[in-house]
Amino acid sequence: MDAPPATERIARAGYDYVVLDGQHGLIGYEGLLNGLLAIDAGGSTGLVRVEANDPTPIGRALDAGAAGVIVPLIDTADDVALAVRAAKYPPVGRRSFGPMRSALRFGPEPAKANAETVVLAMIETAQALANVEAICATPQLDGLYVGPVDLSLALGARYPGDPEIADAFEDAVARIAAAAATAGIAAGIHTFDGENANRRLKQGYSFATVSSDLSHLEAIAAEHLRVARG
Repeated sequence: MDAPPATERIARAGYDYVVLDGQHGLIGYEGLLNGLLAIDAGGSTGLVRVEANDPTPIGRALDAGAAGVIVPLIDTADDVALAVRAAKYPPVGRRSFGPMRSALRFGPEPAKANAETVVLAMIETAQALANVEAICATPQLDGLYVGPVDLSLALGARYPGDPEIADAFEDAVARIAAAAATAGIAAGIHTFDGENANRRLKQGYSFATVSSDLSHLEAIAAEHLRVARG
């Protein structure tokens, strides 16, 4: 949501990071900037899932002060290389130098920004799963990030949570975690509640996003209503 006070409260709740969703979230660039300001005020770390694997949204998210980007719809190692080049300054990449707020986080030296800016590749397609080991070997890639719903649909699910592909999904999630571990990079995943997040962390994932702002709001509102009605 484009609601900086709510974003700051989430950041103050103790989460290690908060993701702003530029792909599916109801948020524009001004909302992205204000959200990153709110996350910083709340003492957490701001990541942005950008709208596409394109230099413009990647650069703008980083210029606005994101600590890193989650890049969607990655299929191949070549796709990852494009994302890395968009996120890193020369000579590593092709990011244009206009740090705006990011200089407050990393300082004025491009080399320091290159070393500390996080690039995460989403694994959410059948092609990405088939290429996951090669994707992990891409230089300067910091980690993977599983999009569970799109991945399940790619595996043949008729709808999110379809039990018919549960085994295939679990095999895929395990393969992704193993590939990242072998390559020495992080593995992250979006989850829908704390229980599932805890399970993935125990499975070997480095980090797990717990639900979303709208889902948190809906769950708490429904629970308060249930208790009030007895």
